[in-house]
Amino acid sequence: MSDTKHSPPVTTPPDTGDADEATGPASTGAQWPLPEEAFWSEKTDPHGVGPSKTDQEQDEDQERPEPEPAPEPQPEAPKRKRDPYLDNVKFVLIAFVIVGHSLVPTLSTDSARSLYIFIYTFHMPLFVLISGYLSRNFWNSNAKTNKLVDTFVVPYVIVEVGYALVRLGLGEKWSLTIIDPAWINWYLLALLFWRLSTPVWKRMKHPIPVAIAIYLFAGFSQISGDFSMDRFFGLMPFFVIGLVMQPEHFDLLDRRWIKIVSVFVVLGAAAVSIFIAPKAPLKPFYYKHSFQDLDLSWWMGLGVRTGLLICGLAMSYAVLALVPRRETWFTDLGTRTLYCYLLHGIPVLIAKDQGWLELPWLHGPLGVLAISTSCFALAIVLCLPETRTVFKWVLEPRLTWLYRRPSGS
Repeated sequence: MSDTKHSPPVTTPPDTGDADEATGPASTGAQWPLPEEAFWSEKTDPHGVGPSKTDQEQDEDQERPEPEPAPEPQPEAPKRKRDPYLDNVKFVLIAFVIVGHSLVPTLSTDSARSLYIFIYTFHMPLFVLISGYLSRNFWNSNAKTNKLVDTFVVPYVIVEVGYALVRLGLGEKWSLTIIDPAWINWYLLALLFWRLSTPVWKRMKHPIPVAIAIYLFAGFSQISGDFSMDRFFGLMPFFVIGLVMQPEHFDLLDRRWIKIVSVFVVLGAAAVSIFIAPKAPLKPFYYKHSFQDLDLSWWMGLGVRTGLLICGLAMSYAVLALVPRRETWFTDLGTRTLYCYLLHGIPVLIAKDQGWLELPWLHGPLGVLAISTSCFALAIVLCLPETRTVFKWVLEPRLTWLYRRPSGS
């Protein structure tokens, strides 16, 4: 992957030979007699050598203790710069998440259904894959381990209560079940359990085949949605694949021919989505239903799950290849996708309840474009630093008082 780099030859500035002339009295305008500094001394000798010392001076130098060299100042470790590439990917994905959720009221039209299928083929699989990649060193520090509570458990409870209040304000009955995550909150619980399982996967010799086998055979069971266990198993291979990926694997996707192939993969997926939209069921794209729920035989169920896994990975890698790697205008926004994910449900729920997403003119290609544009604008707003400032105390609480200090601190 890395090319061997040769250091450039070291060069020294040429000696002009004009030192004596430049310091002569004619050039400096000095008056005679010359001061003492004009004569030779160790301090003024450009070569650092002078007349040989007498034997007595050499003996005195030997008796004089040599000063201890001053310790060299340790250079400060350069601050690790955040990679803009993954932040770009996260912002693109979170924008697609909002678009997908907002298209639900218009799924009776083929145009909205086509885009919906296209998005759901890859957006959550790729999000989970990136989460797995970022979880590789999750257990290597106390700060990251503390985040299991700070950014998962506490926000989960707060968001559950918040959405229950929103539904109550919209005229629905009060309902709050902590073990059964409401709507978008399933991802927090699933990610919590995936990260808890990370040490197990890292100890396995062949974690990816094991994860795929569990994923396939989970379709035989009626797995409850409590604690997001259905999606925990349904999207497990993507997390484990991300967990074993290394930076050089992402570098492979930066080749020109792979980018060209990725364009055709995305266009092909779009064409297939348009073709199957009128008759394809949506349940398989949620990665959580059993073969019985899908009314499939065991062999058809295995085939559907295998096909979804292949399509999800192909689209995920195609998107990874096409997203810019340099810093862009939306790179900084990608650092705050958690806020966008947890907060976007409020305006979307209100829009659905008020019927704003069911206007007749939205049922068609123009409506799909309008909804998508609005959702990208909403993603920008919810990823702004001002949004984080307002909601940080809720979604990223600092619970340092809850943990014991590491020994020796």
